[in-house]
Amino acid sequence: MSFGGIAMAKILAINAGSSSLKFKLFEMPTEQVLAKGVFERIGMAQGKIEIKSTTDNYTSEEPIENHSYAVKRLLELMKELKIIVDFNEIIGVGHRVVAGGEYFKKSVIVNGQVIRRINDLAEYAPIHNPANLMGIKAFRKLLPKAVSVAVFDTSFHQTIPKTNFLFSVPYEWYHNYGVRRYGAHGTSHRYVANIAAGLMQRPLSDLKLISCHLGAGASLCAIKNGKSFDTSMGFTPLTGITMATRSGDADVAMISFMMQKLNMHSMPEVIYDLNKKSGLLGISGISSDMRDILAAAKQKNERAQLAIDIFVKDIVKYIGAYTAEMGGLDGLIFTAGIGENSSEVRELIAKRIAYLGIDLDPELNQIHGKPVIISQPSSRVKVMTIPTNEELMIARDVEQLIKETSLKQAANL
Repeated sequence: MSFGGIAMAKILAINAGSSSLKFKLFEMPTEQVLAKGVFERIGMAQGKIEIKSTTDNYTSEEPIENHSYAVKRLLELMKELKIIVDFNEIIGVGHRVVAGGEYFKKSVIVNGQVIRRINDLAEYAPIHNPANLMGIKAFRKLLPKAVSVAVFDTSFHQTIPKTNFLFSVPYEWYHNYGVRRYGAHGTSHRYVANIAAGLMQRPLSDLKLISCHLGAGASLCAIKNGKSFDTSMGFTPLTGITMATRSGDADVAMISFMMQKLNMHSMPEVIYDLNKKSGLLGISGISSDMRDILAAAKQKNERAQLAIDIFVKDIVKYIGAYTAEMGGLDGLIFTAGIGENSSEVRELIAKRIAYLGIDLDPELNQIHGKPVIISQPSSRVKVMTIPTNEELMIARDVEQLIKETSLKQAANL
C-alpha cells in the first residue's frame, strides 16, 4: 500500500508542553501505533522518560535540559529500542498548537511564515504556543527531511458563526485586537464527532451533536451538520465549565475586587489563581482529580460533593443551551479522562437531562476504553462514550498534507 506515492511510512504526533513532550509514532496508512511516551520535567533538575513500543519499553530518570535535548534523546532512544533503523523512516511530524487565531482554519505545513505567525499568536496562549513552537523548531532541526505540520486546537472552531464567537464588548476590540471566542480541544471534538456518526450510522452532515471533552481541561462543543457551531471555552481556555483547577465562567469585575481584598499588585496574580487554584480544587479543597473528589464525597465530605454538583450543573447548563441553539439534539458524546472513565459523572448528567429523551443503559454505561453507545435503544438522544485520539487526528492531517503535496508536485512535472 502507498499514499501520495509513498509506501508504508512513519509519522510522529507531538504535543509539547512547557515542561513536557508527549509523542506517538504511527505507521501509516495502517494507523498502527509503533511507540508512545512522554518526557516530563524538562528543564528541571531531574526529568523522567517513559516509552512504550511494539519492540521494547523504557523508563528513566535523568536530566532533560530543554526541548531540543528531549527531541535528540527521543530520536536516539528510538534507534536504541529498534523502533526505527534510520531517521529517514519518519516522513512527517505533526505538532499540536493551541492557538491559531483566525489565521489558521486548518492544519498547515510549517514554513518560516507559519513559525512567525505562531509566535505572534503566543499572546493568545502564552503558556502553550511558545512550548509548541519549541517542539516544532527542535524537530525541524534534527529531522530536516521530514514534513512538519502544525495542527491547531482552534481551527475546528473557525466555523462558529459570528453571533456565537463575538463577546458583547466594543466591536473595535474584535476588529483591532482579535478579541473573540476561539475555543480549544478542536482536534478532539473533530475526532469524536466523526466516530459518533459511524456509531449512529448516519451522515455527520445530518447530525446535531454535543461533544463533552471532560478532563483536567474541559470544554463542550455544539457540532451542527459536521461543523463547530458553539463552544464553551472563550478567548482563553480559562472560561466555560468548572475544570480541574480553572474557574470556568466568572464575573470579570471580581478580579479588581479580589486584587484589593488580597492586596495583589497585578492582574496576572488573580488570573493565576483562577487558572491554578480554582475549579474542582478550589471548591473541594481536596484535589483537582475527580477520582479523589468522588471518593471524598462518598465519605460525606460536603465540599467534595459541592464540587461534583457544580461541575455537573455547568455541563447540564451548556447542554441545555446548545440544544436550544441548534434546535434539537441527536447525540451526546463523552470523551477525555473524566468523560471516558467516570460512569458516575455520566449518570449524574444523564439524570439531569432525561427530559431530552435520554435513557441511559446502566450496564453499557460501565463500559470504557472503546467507542460505544451507552443509551437504551428507546433513547431519543443517543449517548456515547468515545475515547479521544488527538494524536491520530494529527497523524491523519500530516498524511493528507503529504499526499496533497505529492500530487501537486507530480502534476507540475
